[in-house]
Amino acid sequence: MGHGHDHDHAHGDVHGDEHDHGHARGGHHHHEHAHGGHPDHGSHPDHGSHPDHGHAHGDEHAHGGHHHHHAHGDEHAHGGHHHHHAHGDEHDHGHAHGGHHHHGHDHPRAPLLEEGAGAGKVLFFDAFSGIAGDMTIAALLDLGVPLLVIERAVAALPLDGFHLHRGHAHRSGIVATSFDVHVEAPQPERTYGSIDAMLAAAPLDPPVAALARRIFRRLGEAEAAVHRIRLEDVHFHEVGAVDAIVDIVGSAAAIVHIGAEVVGSPLPMGRGFVKARHGILPLPPPAAVACLRGVPTYGVELDAELVTPTGAAIIATLATRFERWPTFAPDRIGFGAGQRELPDRPNLLRVVLGTRTGGEESVGSASHVLVEANVDDLTGEVAGHAIEALFAAGALDAWAVPITMKKGRPALTIAALAAAPQADAVATALLRETTSIGLRKIPVARTERPRRITTVQTAYGAIRVKISEGPFGPPQIKPEFDDCAAAARTHGVPVREVVSAALSAAKG
Repeated sequence: MGHGHDHDHAHGDVHGDEHDHGHARGGHHHHEHAHGGHPDHGSHPDHGSHPDHGHAHGDEHAHGGHHHHHAHGDEHAHGGHHHHHAHGDEHDHGHAHGGHHHHGHDHPRAPLLEEGAGAGKVLFFDAFSGIAGDMTIAALLDLGVPLLVIERAVAALPLDGFHLHRGHAHRSGIVATSFDVHVEAPQPERTYGSIDAMLAAAPLDPPVAALARRIFRRLGEAEAAVHRIRLEDVHFHEVGAVDAIVDIVGSAAAIVHIGAEVVGSPLPMGRGFVKARHGILPLPPPAAVACLRGVPTYGVELDAELVTPTGAAIIATLATRFERWPTFAPDRIGFGAGQRELPDRPNLLRVVLGTRTGGEESVGSASHVLVEANVDDLTGEVAGHAIEALFAAGALDAWAVPITMKKGRPALTIAALAAAPQADAVATALLRETTSIGLRKIPVARTERPRRITTVQTAYGAIRVKISEGPFGPPQIKPEFDDCAAAARTHGVPVREVVSAALSAAKG
């Protein structure tokens, strides 16, 4: 049975501070809190916050009717279990459906990251206390990704009956951002097949939809392998499906917004057991381990779930490589808070956006792999299908090249470029979808021009433009073709006219 969970929350919304409630049309509320001098704020023995502030959630989770304790207490999908979250800090309440509640606070924040601000840079996930879906979004918000990026992506989905909470938590003196999904109405069970179809049909930006589908596929395949069922039949039960969908789509939207290469640290794995519906299961959860094939992990002496299945699927899909600390110059830092205090470490996920210093781009680093095979009995239709399958498996690029093999036989080289962690999945797809009985894996490193994405205004509307710079001659300016094509259809003009207008606006 697939993963899912319910959240049982005891919402007090007793902040102990004055609220100015400004009501706008549609039920939006803006709550301003002045926490600075409250004598009890930040004094809770477990959570570093006011004991009555907003949410008093326990740390106990029930997986499919069973109970266990989580270090993060978030989006796990273990057969329909209940999560009681231990927060206790200030929150921005963003409602994806039915209104927004923004609770503003006086914690200073860094300027927001513009779209494409991480192009050509490294985004390092320093998971010294593990990783979960809510911690991922919280850390990226803390880094500077606008909350609106998450809200817009989630609002594009045909889901309702929940709202989003952003807040702050204190961990070992560090003020971090927290994030949570609060469910307000009953939710249906959802299968992997229905969720994937929903993501494919939703009006999400194509890169966000593609990345979210890749993450969900990894999670679904892990569940299918554990339960020995078909991928399409994996069930995400009730609230657990909403949590996982929001965490995965929100993370994908944030990563696409930043535009940096993701590097992950090795992951700490806690131990212990959990009483599940079908018996005693080990920690880390079987689905989390299945998601982490090829990802370096290490054990810690802590009876807690540090890496959740959703967190595992996110980092395993995003990261191009894993190392203790990359060679780069940090520019910005964000902290995402887990839901519990841990006895031996701050329950935080740290993300660091930094500038490459050149050391990690040597050929020996092999951050990417070229996967290729020569085939002489493949039809054009099958070759096209194989290339689509390579992209679906995580290839960054894929192509076919006509060649001549022994005995003068015309043939094709089917090739794909993949980030190192995705190389095995891409290789599997190549062998599965072609007639080849073998393939080559060639470690490669690549040099990228620093890129940024800006939006220009034209007579045909707003068009995104990618600008590639660096010490490589004049900048390369390229309008996003999908934007241009959509504008051309809307205005009934040739697409080249929209491209020309966008180029003129970018250069002007």
